[in-house]
Amino acid sequence: MGGFRDGGAAALNPTSLVVCAPNAFKGTLTARSAATAIARGVRDAGAHPIEVPVADGGDGTLGVLIAARRGVGSVTRHRVTGPLGHPVIARLGWLGPKEAMVELAEASGLRRVHPEALDALHATSRGTGELIRIALDAGADRILIGVGGSACTDGGAGLLQALGARLTDTNGVEISPGGAGLEDLARIDLAYAHPALARCSIDVACDIRSPLLGPDGAAMMFAAQKGASARDVRRLEAALSHLAVIAAGHGTRDRSTIPGAGAAGGCGFGLALAGARLLDGAHLVCDAVGLDAALSGAALVITGEGRLDSQTATGKAPAEVAVRARHAGIPCIAIGGTVVDPLPALFARTLSLGAIDPEVDPRLHARALLRRAAHRLTHDILGPRTPAVGVSDPDLYIAQP
Repeated sequence: MGGFRDGGAAALNPTSLVVCAPNAFKGTLTARSAATAIARGVRDAGAHPIEVPVADGGDGTLGVLIAARRGVGSVTRHRVTGPLGHPVIARLGWLGPKEAMVELAEASGLRRVHPEALDALHATSRGTGELIRIALDAGADRILIGVGGSACTDGGAGLLQALGARLTDTNGVEISPGGAGLEDLARIDLAYAHPALARCSIDVACDIRSPLLGPDGAAMMFAAQKGASARDVRRLEAALSHLAVIAAGHGTRDRSTIPGAGAAGGCGFGLALAGARLLDGAHLVCDAVGLDAALSGAALVITGEGRLDSQTATGKAPAEVAVRARHAGIPCIAIGGTVVDPLPALFARTLSLGAIDPEVDPRLHARALLRRAAHRLTHDILGPRTPAVGVSDPDLYIAQP
């Protein structure tokens, strides 16, 4: 399925074509809004943009895939359990009559928790399991689950419980929510899980390739950003290790080392226990939105997201865009709200929004700064061109958000 907008650009000089393929700027702009802002800057520089918003399984994946279905996709809203146990209203996507899309961040995401209320030890993935159950009850025979942006580090225990699996302590009582509850786990029984799981194909779009455990795993790499102290991180690592041991002791093969098992606080691991396939989320989404077709004949690719750092290369959407651009022989440049690592192996050039105008807050003026950044980069890489009619000095864009 094709998801990009070219505005008739295919008939134009290909040396002027610029593919605008950003991920969401988390907490600031959706991928689609970011692509539109970048495209305006490209036009200001006299080139011709093709908008291809992308995602990798994290925040915004649902919106990108629904838009790519061009009128076929739809969204329903449901009351489910939030990461701290309070009810939230979360969206469930339908990419076709029996093909559902669940974005974990909708029900169990960091964006659902106030920064001062973060609770890495007790946050749960239960709401995500409730969305999956709703899709199964509605007759879905394929479910795609995007598992980035989580608030939890529970190894997927909460979502498994919501699907009917029994995770119990030595007294046969269901364990409590969160990674801390895993410390009491004595038995996992999947026999009570939703019967439709057996006939449903479940693919998990992982935004990282991390295993469940170790320095690159769910706890040691990511729990701190969910509010975990150093002591909490050690405790969560031990709890997830205990989960893996209990799961292996019940006759299931060890899934803790599968790439993506550590995604979303170990929800990748929990979903694998339920029979799901763990896939590279960025690869899956870029295929779905038709990125390769958009790259054909283009002269430049502009991607980006809120933060470019060492984790960008571990499965994030801008890295996938860069790899595909390299295969197509096209330079790829990246714009980040913040650039911690320029990642020269991936990008020909990187630019942070803060570097455009240090006096301007990138979160308040992200659209304007993205437009200015895209104008500057397109001009620098492709050379001077006749700007779009009616465009004035790009420094005025802040006054025209």
